[in-house]
Amino acid sequence: MSRLQVVSGKGGTGKTTVAAALALALATEGKRTLVVEVEGRQGIAQLFETETLPYEERKIAVAPGGGEVYALAIDVELALLDYLQMFYKLGGAGRALKKLGAIDFATTIAPGVRDVLLTGKACEAVRRKEKSGRFTYDYVVMDAPPTGRITRFLNVNDEVAGLAKIGPIHNQAQAVMRVLKSPETAVHLVTLLEEMPVQETADGIAELRAAKLPVGRIVMNMVRPALLDETDLALVETAPRTAIAKSLSSAGLGGARRGGLAERLVGPLLEQAEEYTERHALETEQRSVLAEQGLPLHELPLLAEGMDLAGLYELAALLRKQGMS
Repeated sequence: MSRLQVVSGKGGTGKTTVAAALALALATEGKRTLVVEVEGRQGIAQLFETETLPYEERKIAVAPGGGEVYALAIDVELALLDYLQMFYKLGGAGRALKKLGAIDFATTIAPGVRDVLLTGKACEAVRRKEKSGRFTYDYVVMDAPPTGRITRFLNVNDEVAGLAKIGPIHNQAQAVMRVLKSPETAVHLVTLLEEMPVQETADGIAELRAAKLPVGRIVMNMVRPALLDETDLALVETAPRTAIAKSLSSAGLGGARRGGLAERLVGPLLEQAEEYTERHALETEQRSVLAEQGLPLHELPLLAEGMDLAGLYELAALLRKQGMS
């Protein structure tokens, strides 16, 4: 598995949930994982049912087998101060610039600065080693921006390296791109089995490939359970209403008399079955579109009880079972 796992997806597909579950899955059997949040929504803290994450790496969970999950919510202004200190030794001056509002101006107005800082911080965590020579983190998982912005977000350092021909900015941008365009990185796309998310996933994959960024896997999230098999689906259109009413009556749902409960249930049941048949056909079509992308496919269920910490561990176990760790 690549050491930097980038998770993107159309808004509403549950990419943050998948990123959190993947971090848990990768941290099994004594591994150490850092999950990085770059959008400032504190979604990781909510999923792990912990307090708001500060701008520091903090342990938030223990995975099966004793592995550890750390989290970092990147603050762009503070990341820029780190950058100024690291490359220009402007610690005190940087803090003065912050008071004057220059830091906020730079991260808001300057093209690409924000994304450079976010990707740079994640890649620094990937490269960091302890005194023993061991990597600080076995894996870094990035809860990245949505699919529509992911290619530009990851490729911004290429643009910066082209603009700044020499100096620390150029060198830093090149170092980041060496990580992002190498086998050390994999960009995963999260989708639902619906037309718009699937189309956006296909478009995102094409853009990532065009930019020579390493595409990883597709995760179909919140998949609803199969209620009817192919034989049952065929019966929806062919079974006589009288036969259905008789079966309901035999099952104890209303008497056999004409106009009874059994007959009144037939209409609503057939409507639900027809809706299910249409949805099943749509999902089958979308699965085909995803299969055409030529990437490994993974599937996570819609949890009936909703998402909580126990559900997150359940999804992590499913990802492990499906070979995504």
